[in-house]
This record gives sequence, structure tokens and C-alpha cells, in this order.
Amino acid sequence: MELRDQTILLLGGAGLVGQTVARRMLDFSPKCLVIASLRQEEAEEAVAALANDPGAEGVELVPTWGDLFVPAESSRRERRDVLLDDEARARFIQDLYGELTPEVFERSALGALLLEVAPDIVVDSVNTAGALAYQDAFRSAGRLRKLAESGDVDRAAVEAHLSTLYLPQLIRHTQIALEGMRRVGTQMYVKVGTAGTGGMGLNIPFTHAEERPSRVLLAKAGLAGAQSLLLFLMSRTPGAPAVKEIKPTAAISWKSLGYGVITRGGQPVLRGDALRPLPLEEALTGSPASGEGDDPAWAALQEPLTGVFVDSGENGLFAPSEFETLTALGLMEFVTPEEIAENVIREIRGIPSGKDIVAALDGATMGPTYRAGILRGQALERMEALEEEHGAEGVAYEMLGPPRLSKLLFEAAILGRLFGTLESAEGLDPETTARRAHELVSADDDLRQRIVSIGLPLLLPDGQSMLRGPRLKVAPEEGESVTAQVLVDRGWVDLRSQNWAVWKERIRGYRAELGRRPSLDLGSRGDHEYGEASGRIRPGRLGAWIFRYEDEGERIKR
Repeated sequence: MELRDQTILLLGGAGLVGQTVARRMLDFSPKCLVIASLRQEEAEEAVAALANDPGAEGVELVPTWGDLFVPAESSRRERRDVLLDDEARARFIQDLYGELTPEVFERSALGALLLEVAPDIVVDSVNTAGALAYQDAFRSAGRLRKLAESGDVDRAAVEAHLSTLYLPQLIRHTQIALEGMRRVGTQMYVKVGTAGTGGMGLNIPFTHAEERPSRVLLAKAGLAGAQSLLLFLMSRTPGAPAVKEIKPTAAISWKSLGYGVITRGGQPVLRGDALRPLPLEEALTGSPASGEGDDPAWAALQEPLTGVFVDSGENGLFAPSEFETLTALGLMEFVTPEEIAENVIREIRGIPSGKDIVAALDGATMGPTYRAGILRGQALERMEALEEEHGAEGVAYEMLGPPRLSKLLFEAAILGRLFGTLESAEGLDPETTARRAHELVSADDDLRQRIVSIGLPLLLPDGQSMLRGPRLKVAPEEGESVTAQVLVDRGWVDLRSQNWAVWKERIRGYRAELGRRPSLDLGSRGDHEYGEASGRIRPGRLGAWIFRYEDEGERIKR
């Protein structure tokens, strides 16, 4: 697609890769570049640097900042401060682990940013895997276990640990990103990802002073892979933007070379000094570090550490020897940010770079096959013969899920018993159907037992009473206030008249869609399914149509 006159949101835009992508984009005269970073000074400095580029004339440059993984109200606070604030922490945990409601989406920092900017293109160079994995759930679990041993576990301790778990945060981040981009009509999302180990294997020697390979490092790699697969699935979602991921598998360098103050996290590294030896146990307690008394063991000096460095952006400052080791042949080696940026630009412009791993996964995964398609019809035909032979209709056993599918299949089966054909069911009277359906499940022991045995209750036509068996598959969560409508939406079989009115419109829509399909005589343009020509109510066919069209769950890549 064209970059000219587009609004582009660069997540992690103040980082090494983000800034390089931004500079390259100026060559194509976008309308607006929004540079998003974690910290205000980083975003504003990045915009100031871009403004001096000759290509910046006529381009609106906007800085924005904050933590994208928390609610917007907490996004400009340090995470540790949020976790120490009982109210803010509870809200963060609730929004992370609860359902993604419109309110949760709109409260989120990422959701609010997408709604505000309404970008045509999003380039995401945030090190998502690193940001989440370095919260270190392993260390947090150790602290929680020690508290449990002493009996000191309280709500705050549990919530603090929950805030470090990686996958819930990655999943919610992905859900919010997709919802936001769909809402504002974003056309393309490009992720600059990571392998977690700089392209090295499990023998990577660059670790975190733990076992090799480090658990934290492997958590980062695992998250990086999980995010890639989530993006692969996002690319197969109707209404989603085009999705690409460039995944460098080497160290990324460099931003600048120089001599000066050595900083970490934006703060100077202060010199310290060791003044006298200490026994090991005493040294590890840290008690002599205060400098109190006449004979301190060490001292913290107010002078910053200085030296020659290579600035690797968000990965920090490396000494010459560190850089030489890291990038040596046979170790991590390195790739320049300009090479990454060029591949990002090529993918946005529709010029294949050969480095998009979403496309690579598309090409490497196995999809549906011709053989399976031929055998499907044979299998369905044989199972129908077995049903007729044994006088038993197998509607749903609740092993495929979700429960809502079983509910839809049984409701369609009830319509099949009452009307037989789609044409007859299209003319149903909701009130009469509710009464007849109730009579059917009351009189037909086998049908009723098949429904309640798999844990699905039946909501009766009065909307106030239900039939259930020993198992209850769909129930309100503890403390959750829900209505009958929420429960039938989740999976209860609904015998109320209003539900049969929905089915009447549903069948009308299905038959209309069948009528619009070009016939086989006119070519292969239409999708024609096994058993449709009979006109009979087939629960499985109706369930598939609802999931594909009504729920917009259609598979768009085969």
C-alpha cells in the first residue's frame, strides 16, 4: 500500500528500529507519524530528532508515551507504583483476567491510543516478549511460596504474582490490538519481533546468571513464538488488517558510537568502591553497605561511570569488548536497523521481502486437502446410515466445544423434529414452537437425556425455570451477576419464543443465501455443501452456517 498521506503509528517508535523505520518513512511523505514510547523524554527526543530530517517537511510528528499493557489511567506511572496501589492493581488484574468488554477495551492504554490516532498503518517494534518475560514469574512464584509457608499470603500478594504471568498479558494485548485496529479501519500491521535468543539455540552463552539456558530467557523466546502464532491467526481473521512480522535473528546494532557517561534505564551508572574485605556471609547480607560507622566495607560514589560505548538502543550500551564478543562469527553476530527497516517498508509497499514469517507460516503449514474433502462426504453418509440403523441421532457430545455449538445443534435438531424441512421451519410461529418444543423434550426421554447428560440445561418457555442434569456445563462464575439471556448465549438450550423468532430469521437468511449462490451449472463460484440439496434441516450444516456468517468466524485462508 502507499505510505503517502497516511497516518502511521509507530509503537516503540523511539527505539533503535522504530527511529530507523520512522526516518525511512519520511522518504514517502506520510501525513502523520505518531511516535509512541514508554517514557515521555524518549518520545519527545525522538520527534525532535526526526524534525531535523530534510524529509520531515509537511509531515506531522506527534509524540505519545505510556505503558501499553495496563489501563490508560495507569499507563504513565511506573509499574511498581501501580502494583503497590491497591485500587490501581485490582483494576489492572480485573481488566487483564476478565472478559474483554467494550469498557475494558476503552479503558486500556493501547485501545485508547488506537481510537485516538486511528492509524492507517501500525508498525510495532516494541520488544513485547522481553517486556513481559522480564517481569520474571519464576522469581515472583518463589516469593509467593515463601509467603504461603509463613501464612502471610493476602490479596495483594496474589494479585502481584498474577500481574507477572506472561500469557494472559500477551493474549489480552493481542485482543485489544485486533479490536482497536478493526474499529478504526487500520489497513496494515507490521510487527518487528524477536526470537528471544538473537538467533542462537538453547546453548546460548549470553544468559542471566542462572542455569543455561536461563528460564527467563526461554520464557522470552516462548512468548516470542506465541506472539508469532497469534499474529498468524490474526492474519486469518476477517476484518483484521494485513498482518506481517519481520523477526530479526541476530543482535541489532547500532545507534551511535561514543565516549561519555554510561547510563542504564536513562539513569547514570554511579561508581562504587570496595574498601575492605568481608567474610562471605556478612558480605551477602548487605548490612555494611550503608556506610555507617568508622569502617564501611564499601562506598557509593557520586561520580558517574564513563567510557567508550556502542549504543544498541533499547538493549543498552555495550563496551567495545562486549560488542566484539557478542557479534563475533559463530556467536550472535548482528544485523543493522536499516536492513530491518527496509524490509518493513518493502512489506508495507507490497514488495515481498522474503522475511515475513506470517507468510512463511502460511506456506509451511498444512491446510485442508482434497483427499479429506472426498472422505468427508463418505464419512457423513456412513454415519447417517448408522443413525438410521440404530435409531439414535447423535447431535452433540460436548467434546468439540464451545458449549454454544452444542446448544445450537440441539435447537436445530428440535426444529428438525418439529418441521423436518427448512421451508416449513421458515414459516414457524414462535409461541407455538415454544410450546411444541417444550412438549417434545418433556415427552422424548432420549432427546432430553442427551441434552442434560452433556451438561447443558434447558431454559423453559416461561424464562424462569429450567431442566438440568447432574452436570452443569455453563454456570455463572462465583460472584458474577448474569441474566438468563447471558446463559443461553453461552450455551443453555433456549426453548423461549424469542429464541425461535431468532431461528426463524436465521433460517430465512440461510435459505436466502442458498438462493443467491450460482448453481453448479454456472461454474465453481459458489460453495456447495454435502446434503444441502435435500432441503432437510441438518443441524451440523446450520451450525456451520451460523458460525461462518452470523458469527463472522469464516476461514479466509485455505
